[in-house]
Amino acid sequence: MPLSEAEGALLLVTARQSIEYGLSHNRALPVTPAAHPPLDKPGASFVTLHRHGELRGCIGSLQASRPMLEDVAENAYAAAFRDPRFIPLQANELDEIDIAVSVLSEPEALHFDDEQELLAQLRPGIDGLILEDDGKRGTFLPSVWESLPAKTEFLAHLKRKAGLPADHWSDSLKMWRYTTETFGEPAE
Repeated sequence: MPLSEAEGALLLVTARQSIEYGLSHNRALPVTPAAHPPLDKPGASFVTLHRHGELRGCIGSLQASRPMLEDVAENAYAAAFRDPRFIPLQANELDEIDIAVSVLSEPEALHFDDEQELLAQLRPGIDGLILEDDGKRGTFLPSVWESLPAKTEFLAHLKRKAGLPADHWSDSLKMWRYTTETFGEPAE
Protein backbone atom coordinates (compact mmCIF):
# COMPACT_ATOMS: atom_id res chain seq x y z
CA MET A 1 0.00 0.00 0.00
CA PRO A 2 1.53 3.35 -0.97
CA LEU A 3 2.52 5.75 1.77
CA SER A 4 1.05 9.24 1.92
CA GLU A 5 3.10 12.38 1.29
CA ALA A 6 2.94 13.11 5.03
CA GLU A 7 4.30 9.64 5.85
CA GLY A 8 7.08 10.08 3.30
CA ALA A 9 7.91 13.48 4.78
CA LEU A 10 8.06 11.91 8.25
CA LEU A 11 10.51 9.28 6.96
CA LEU A 12 12.75 12.04 5.56
CA VAL A 13 12.59 14.07 8.78
CA THR A 14 13.41 10.94 10.78
CA ALA A 15 16.37 10.15 8.51
CA ARG A 16 17.81 13.66 8.89
CA GLN A 17 17.20 13.72 12.66
CA SER A 18 18.90 10.32 13.00
CA ILE A 19 22.00 11.63 11.23
CA GLU A 20 22.01 14.78 13.39
CA TYR A 21 21.56 12.65 16.51
CA GLY A 22 24.36 10.34 15.37
CA LEU A 23 26.82 13.23 15.15
CA SER A 24 26.57 13.82 18.89
CA HIS A 25 25.52 10.40 20.24
CA ASN A 26 27.33 7.91 17.93
CA ARG A 27 24.14 5.92 17.38
CA ALA A 28 20.87 6.13 15.51
CA LEU A 29 17.97 8.20 16.75
CA PRO A 30 15.71 6.14 19.04
CA VAL A 31 12.19 6.21 17.60
CA THR A 32 8.75 5.22 18.84
CA PRO A 33 7.13 3.71 15.76
CA ALA A 34 3.85 2.83 17.49
CA ALA A 35 3.01 6.54 17.48
CA HIS A 36 3.03 6.64 13.67
CA PRO A 37 0.85 4.00 11.98
CA PRO A 38 1.39 2.56 9.32
CA LEU A 39 5.10 3.25 9.87
CA ASP A 40 4.99 0.93 12.89
CA LYS A 41 4.62 -2.11 10.61
CA PRO A 42 7.75 -4.01 9.49
CA GLY A 43 9.32 -2.51 6.41
CA ALA A 44 12.52 -2.52 4.38
CA SER A 45 14.18 0.70 3.28
CA PHE A 46 17.33 2.18 1.79
CA VAL A 47 18.61 5.62 2.70
CA THR A 48 20.77 7.33 0.09
CA LEU A 49 22.85 10.43 0.77
CA HIS A 50 24.19 12.78 -1.91
CA ARG A 51 26.52 15.74 -1.45
CA HIS A 52 26.81 18.17 -4.35
CA GLY A 53 25.15 15.57 -6.59
CA GLU A 54 27.67 12.84 -5.71
CA LEU A 55 26.87 9.69 -3.75
CA ARG A 56 27.91 10.12 -0.09
CA GLY A 57 26.40 6.97 1.43
CA CYS A 58 23.73 4.34 0.82
CA ILE A 59 22.70 1.62 3.26
CA GLY A 60 19.51 -0.36 3.52
CA SER A 61 17.55 -3.46 4.35
CA LEU A 62 16.30 -5.97 1.81
CA GLN A 63 13.87 -7.75 4.13
CA ALA A 64 11.32 -6.22 6.48
CA SER A 65 12.50 -7.14 9.98
CA ARG A 66 11.70 -4.07 12.12
CA PRO A 67 9.18 -1.22 12.09
CA MET A 68 9.61 1.04 9.02
CA LEU A 69 10.34 4.19 11.03
CA GLU A 70 13.04 2.38 13.02
CA ASP A 71 14.47 0.87 9.82
CA VAL A 72 14.82 4.34 8.28
CA ALA A 73 16.44 5.79 11.42
CA GLU A 74 18.97 2.93 11.57
CA ASN A 75 19.73 3.01 7.83
CA ALA A 76 20.14 6.80 7.79
CA TYR A 77 22.67 6.56 10.60
CA ALA A 78 24.48 3.69 8.85
CA ALA A 79 24.53 5.52 5.49
CA ALA A 80 26.12 8.57 7.14
CA PHE A 81 28.60 6.81 9.41
CA ARG A 82 29.06 3.15 8.40
CA ASP A 83 29.10 2.94 4.60
CA PRO A 84 32.54 1.35 4.05
CA ARG A 85 33.03 3.27 0.79
CA PHE A 86 33.17 6.63 2.59
CA ILE A 87 34.64 8.22 5.69
CA PRO A 88 32.02 8.99 8.34
CA LEU A 89 29.99 12.12 7.71
CA GLN A 90 31.37 15.24 9.35
CA ALA A 91 29.21 17.91 11.02
CA ASN A 92 30.26 20.53 8.47
CA GLU A 93 28.77 18.38 5.66
CA LEU A 94 25.30 18.07 7.19
CA ASP A 95 23.78 21.13 5.49
CA GLU A 96 25.11 19.93 2.10
CA ILE A 97 23.52 16.47 2.25
CA ASP A 98 20.42 15.56 0.26
CA ILE A 99 18.54 12.53 1.57
CA ALA A 100 16.37 10.03 -0.29
CA VAL A 101 14.42 7.24 1.40
CA SER A 102 13.34 4.28 -0.72
CA VAL A 103 10.70 1.95 0.71
CA LEU A 104 11.02 -1.54 -0.80
CA SER A 105 8.27 -3.93 -1.79
CA GLU A 106 8.52 -7.60 -0.85
CA PRO A 107 11.15 -9.23 -3.12
CA GLU A 108 9.74 -11.56 -5.80
CA ALA A 109 11.83 -14.51 -7.00
CA LEU A 110 12.57 -14.61 -10.73
CA HIS A 111 12.61 -17.99 -12.49
CA PHE A 112 14.85 -18.53 -15.51
CA ASP A 113 16.96 -21.17 -17.23
CA ASP A 114 19.57 -18.93 -18.82
CA GLU A 115 20.74 -15.32 -18.92
CA GLN A 116 18.61 -14.42 -21.96
CA GLU A 117 15.48 -15.61 -20.18
CA LEU A 118 16.47 -13.58 -17.11
CA LEU A 119 17.17 -10.43 -19.17
CA ALA A 120 13.77 -10.75 -20.87
CA GLN A 121 12.05 -10.47 -17.46
CA LEU A 122 13.83 -7.29 -16.32
CA ARG A 123 11.89 -4.03 -16.29
CA PRO A 124 14.30 -1.10 -16.64
CA GLY A 125 13.47 1.83 -14.40
CA ILE A 126 11.02 -0.28 -12.38
CA ASP A 127 12.89 -3.24 -10.90
CA GLY A 128 15.39 -3.21 -8.13
CA LEU A 129 17.35 -6.48 -8.24
CA ILE A 130 18.94 -8.78 -5.70
CA LEU A 131 21.49 -11.24 -7.08
CA GLU A 132 22.89 -14.16 -5.09
CA ASP A 133 25.34 -16.89 -6.06
CA ASP A 134 28.38 -18.67 -4.69
CA GLY A 135 27.86 -17.16 -1.23
CA LYS A 136 27.90 -13.62 -2.65
CA ARG A 137 25.09 -11.12 -2.84
CA GLY A 138 24.43 -7.67 -4.29
CA THR A 139 21.55 -5.34 -5.01
CA PHE A 140 20.79 -2.32 -7.16
CA LEU A 141 17.86 0.00 -6.46
CA PRO A 142 15.62 0.87 -9.43
CA SER A 143 17.27 4.32 -9.56
CA VAL A 144 20.51 2.67 -10.81
CA TRP A 145 18.78 2.17 -14.19
CA GLU A 146 19.29 5.93 -14.72
CA SER A 147 23.05 5.42 -15.03
CA LEU A 148 22.94 1.85 -16.43
CA PRO A 149 19.89 1.75 -18.77
CA ALA A 150 20.90 -1.33 -20.82
CA LYS A 151 19.76 -4.63 -19.28
CA THR A 152 23.04 -6.44 -20.04
CA GLU A 153 25.13 -3.61 -18.59
CA PHE A 154 22.90 -3.36 -15.50
CA LEU A 155 23.23 -7.10 -14.85
CA ALA A 156 27.01 -7.13 -15.48
CA HIS A 157 27.55 -4.29 -12.99
CA LEU A 158 25.32 -5.99 -10.43
CA LYS A 159 27.38 -9.16 -10.74
CA ARG A 160 30.56 -7.14 -10.15
CA LYS A 161 28.99 -5.40 -7.17
CA ALA A 162 28.27 -8.84 -5.71
CA GLY A 163 31.95 -9.77 -6.18
CA LEU A 164 31.43 -11.98 -9.23
CA PRO A 165 32.88 -11.59 -12.74
CA ALA A 166 30.70 -9.56 -15.13
CA ASP A 167 30.22 -12.62 -17.35
CA HIS A 168 29.48 -14.99 -14.44
CA TRP A 169 26.76 -17.56 -14.96
CA SER A 170 25.81 -20.71 -13.07
CA ASP A 171 22.76 -22.86 -12.54
CA SER A 172 22.74 -21.84 -8.87
CA LEU A 173 22.34 -18.10 -9.60
CA LYS A 174 19.28 -16.64 -7.86
CA MET A 175 17.59 -13.35 -8.58
CA TRP A 176 14.74 -11.41 -6.98
CA ARG A 177 13.11 -8.18 -8.02
CA TYR A 178 11.41 -5.48 -5.99
CA THR A 179 9.99 -2.03 -6.55
CA THR A 180 10.48 1.08 -4.47
CA GLU A 181 8.52 4.10 -3.41
CA THR A 182 11.04 6.91 -3.03
CA PHE A 183 10.83 10.14 -1.09
CA GLY A 184 13.54 12.73 -1.46
CA GLU A 185 14.55 16.12 -0.26
CA PRO A 186 14.76 18.72 -3.00
CA ALA A 187 18.35 19.17 -4.17
CA GLU A 188 19.72 22.62 -3.48
